[in-house]
Order: sequence, then C-alpha cells, then structure tokens
Amino acid sequence: MLKYLKTLIFILIVLHSSCNAQEKSKEMINRKPVVAGRFYPLDKNELKNELKDFFDKAEKKYPDNIRALIAPHAGYVYSGEVAAAAYAQIDAKKNYKRIFILAPSHYMAFAGASIYNIGNYETPLGELMVDIETANKLIAQSKYIAYVPDAHTQEHALEVQLPFLQYYLKPTYKIVPMVIGTQNEKIIKEIAAVLKPYFTKDNLFVISSDFSHYPAYQDARFVDSLTANAILKNSPKTLLKQVRENSEKHIKHLVTSMCGFSPVLTLLYITQSDRNLQYRLIKYQNSGDSPYGEKERVVGYNAIVASESIAENPLGFNLNQKDKEILLKIARQTVETYVKTGKKPQIDTSGFSEALKTPAGAFVTLNKQHKLRGCIGIFHSDLALYQVVQNMAVSAAMNDPRFSPVQEKELDKLHIEISVLTPMHKINSMDEIEMGKHGIYIKKGYKHGTLLPQVATDNHWTREQFVNYCAQYKAGISLSELKDADLYVYQAIVFEED
Repeated sequence: MLKYLKTLIFILIVLHSSCNAQEKSKEMINRKPVVAGRFYPLDKNELKNELKDFFDKAEKKYPDNIRALIAPHAGYVYSGEVAAAAYAQIDAKKNYKRIFILAPSHYMAFAGASIYNIGNYETPLGELMVDIETANKLIAQSKYIAYVPDAHTQEHALEVQLPFLQYYLKPTYKIVPMVIGTQNEKIIKEIAAVLKPYFTKDNLFVISSDFSHYPAYQDARFVDSLTANAILKNSPKTLLKQVRENSEKHIKHLVTSMCGFSPVLTLLYITQSDRNLQYRLIKYQNSGDSPYGEKERVVGYNAIVASESIAENPLGFNLNQKDKEILLKIARQTVETYVKTGKKPQIDTSGFSEALKTPAGAFVTLNKQHKLRGCIGIFHSDLALYQVVQNMAVSAAMNDPRFSPVQEKELDKLHIEISVLTPMHKINSMDEIEMGKHGIYIKKGYKHGTLLPQVATDNHWTREQFVNYCAQYKAGISLSELKDADLYVYQAIVFEED
C-alpha cells in the first residue's frame, strides 16, 4: 500500500510539472513588419531621419489635451507630413497607459474587429508591447471582437502608424492593435460601446484613415473638405450623410470618401455625447502635393485631432445638446414663419436653461445645396441668446445685402447653422490666431469685417490668407492699410441641423 501511494504521488508530481512546463513553453508570436522598405524605410537610422524631418515641419497648435487623432496610412513620401502634423499635437511627455490603434482592413472583410492578442508588434525601431490583458477582455465582451489572424498578416494601415508613436512618445504605453473588417453600422456601434469605457485621459485613440481615392487634385480638395467638416461636427449621423452625398455627386474616379470609414465612425460613436470634446482640422494634403504624386488621380490625407475643451469656458456658460436643438428649432420656425407671414413667431421660454437666457453674440448661417444663402450676426447684445438667434435668423433670410430675400419655395432646401460667440479680445499679431479655433474681426476707422472660425478650415487657408481675405473682401481694407488695422479674435460654439 505504501509503495502504491509513493507511486501515485510521483505520477502527480510529474503531471503537475509537465502542465507547468507546457504553459511556460507557450511562446508569444510577434507580428513582424511587412511594409518596411515599401511604405517607409527599412533601415532604422534612415527611418529616424525621415521622421525627424516630418516632425520638424509639423506645427504645434494645441496644448496637451489631445484624446484622439486621425492620421493617414499611405507611404510616407505621400502622407508622412500630414501624419506627423497630427501626432505633433500630442504632449510628447505624457505617460499614456494604452494607445488604441483602429485601422481598416484592406485585404479581407469580416463581421467585426480583430485584435492582435498573441504577441507584440515590431518595426525597425523596435518592439511595441501589446496589452494582451485588455485585448482578451475586449474579445470576451463582444461576439464581434476576436483575433482573426489573416486580418493582421499583410495589413499596412495599422503598421505605418507605429513608427510615429515610437519616435515621438516615451515607451510607457502598451498598444491595443485593432483592425476593423466591416462597415455595418450596427456592428460598429456595438464595437464602439465596448471601447467607450477605455476612452479616458490615460489612453489615446489613434484612427488610421486616408480620405478620397482617386479623383483629380481639385476634386479631392473639395470632397475631402466636406468629409473633414462632417467629422468636425462629432456626429456619426452627419458623417454617414456626408459620405452618402459624396457618392451621389458622381465625382469622376472617386472610389471612396475615406478608406478608414469604419474606424472613424467607431470613434464618433464613442465621442458623440462628449460635449467637452472638440474636433479640429490640423493639416490637409493629397498625394498630388508630393513630388512623387500626379494631379490626375490622387489620394487625400487629413490630420484631425479631438481635444478636450479648456475647463474655463470664456463664454461663461455651456450649451448642452438640448440647448442647441432649441436654438436650431427657433431659427427654423422663425425663418419659415417670417418668410410666409412677415412676422416672428412667439417663443415659449418655459423650461429654458440659463444659458439660453444669457446675453451673447451669435451668427445664423443659411446654406442652400452646400452654398451660402445668407449669414448675419452680432458680436455683442443685451438680449438673451434665444432672442439674438431669432433676430439673426430673420436678418440672414431677409436682409443679407449679398442675396435677395429667401422665398417660400426655398424653405425646404435651407440648412441652418448657428455660431454662438465668445467675447472678442485684441491681439498684436496674426501669429496668435489658432486656425479652426479663432474667428477674426478686423477694424480700421469705419471699415470693419469678420470671418467665422470654420471659414478658414473650409478653405484650407493659412493664417495670412485668412487675415488678408477678411481685410480685403469683408472689411474693404487694403493690404497696405492692414498693417495699421486692429485685429481681434473670438471663439465660436458651432452647431447645425442634421
């Protein structure tokens, strides 16, 4: 009996040791670089030098509050400057816990997203640690998230983002590499719901996307501007509508508005309810701007960041989603009633927030089939914001000297946008203007004019172009007079009808 027990104990010890040995022998399988030498340099030093050149050209526009970015994934000779412009907005000293990288699948379609959870990623600059624990948690949470090996094997859209992270940030983070293989809105919405709890200040979201494929140079600039502006609204519905309208324009050779549609839409589903988040356009180019590209058929690249609003609101109040919907409803009903009857409708203010009753300046813009149909506003007022919006809606429809009064037959074709303005403050140099954030007001004697912040981004202007256009065409101030003119900036809370 004693001999039998000794034998049994020996067998159990061997089996236990064998199991542990098997677990420990399970090796990680790193994902090796597959487009190094094609999309970007294979040599480590050459790659570092190229990245340094890109970042040296990048302009830092926003301070230390970046939560997500959209960067292109083409060959570096075409899109490297635009990608670096996006990454350069990040605080390089920040210690991120995780960086989620969402990329589209170019080589296979599948119903969901694939996370690499069997090893780390490698590039010529070294190894990036994958957060295996988080990857497995996400896989366990959704039937639409799994590890699909072939999704990662040849995919370049994720890989080309990694050297920018390695070069620019301290290696305190782990990555969560995700390839999305579907454009199904329901599935994308569920993936976004699973990722949303991770959209915190400790984590960064990198969205990999090129834009238009393959229209002519000027057509690309036009359609890429429309798509970028839709993203800036932080609304999945707006983006879906714009992508559909881009397709309906039948632009020659336009295959897609953006190949990273699914990752971008995922991000918008995550952020749409965050009213403290603002999307900003940093830089635009297309492959026709590269010495290696042609103008006849191009690919577009936008650098876009999502950043937290500054905690101290210069307006002194915030507008929530309900406030914005009320103001848009007031503007719509006012325009329709006034055009039909010549009278403004009565407004029931019961239930209005304090923000709607606070005096503020505002502009109301009317567009018709993507073209300006009227825009009038004021910077200061003693009237409540809702009253200012009603008055400006009437003025935009009936009193803009550039247009004839709006007719009843046009009402169902109008699209309304409202810009609520912060107080102006004088600046000493145009270098103080933050493009996409500041509107400008120029004054010299009795001459004056203004342009809203979104005008600069819509037209992809430089600061000098922004100021010069406002001076010459809005204020009637010549370029020789401009050097002695007073220059002011203001910010705007901009929202529009869906």
